[in-house]
Amino acid sequence: MNSTKSIFTLIFLCLSFSLSACNDGKAPESKEEASKKTTQLFNGKDLTGWKKVGGTGQYKVEDGCIVGFGENIKGNTFLRTEKTYTDYELTFEFKFDHLKGNSGVMFRAAQKPSEDGNGRVFGYQCEGDNTKRGWTAGLYDEARRGWLFPTKGKDGAELAKKFTEQGNKIFKWEGWNTITIRCEGNHIQTWLNGEKRVDFIDKDKKNDTREGFFGLQVHGGKSFQARWKNIVLKQL
Repeated sequence: MNSTKSIFTLIFLCLSFSLSACNDGKAPESKEEASKKTTQLFNGKDLTGWKKVGGTGQYKVEDGCIVGFGENIKGNTFLRTEKTYTDYELTFEFKFDHLKGNSGVMFRAAQKPSEDGNGRVFGYQCEGDNTKRGWTAGLYDEARRGWLFPTKGKDGAELAKKFTEQGNKIFKWEGWNTITIRCEGNHIQTWLNGEKRVDFIDKDKKNDTREGFFGLQVHGGKSFQARWKNIVLKQL
């Protein structure tokens, strides 16, 4: 009888400890709290909060999308956010209207000083690749170090080959692609249609950048047209 009572007492104490431990932790985040951290960067109607910098490419709003376009485009052009951001997850949908021009999305980006205020855009770029190389959602450092992931050259040949194979398998050439960029400290990750593409830690203290704007790229060249929609930012 005493043995049975001791067992029940022990069970009761264990349950009490478990409940106490749970209550000591942080309360679950409410839907209202989560929504406060989430921002639609594009309102679907106009380009409020954005401005064009760089080259001669153009932008317009059409059917709830931002459309970047141009013919005989001089210089890389960017539709950039007026605000800057630090740690976050950015998710957006992207598609090429045709495959005649390269693209990408700048993040934690900046502009070089210039007299006219239209200095060269530089910084991290999540690639939009219009070729069978298949490097969409790869990590490029615009106007600085070049490719960060995958890397070019002899050492990165095998990695680049696998990256191409994965990219061609999951990229939708005629439909919408969902891309996520996650930045926390010097840790950068990207996903394309739910599959991880980049997991990179920037150990270069000279170029490691922790804050900057977003920019939708119209690459310089003969012709370009692509579009973006559902650009959603979740701050970490």
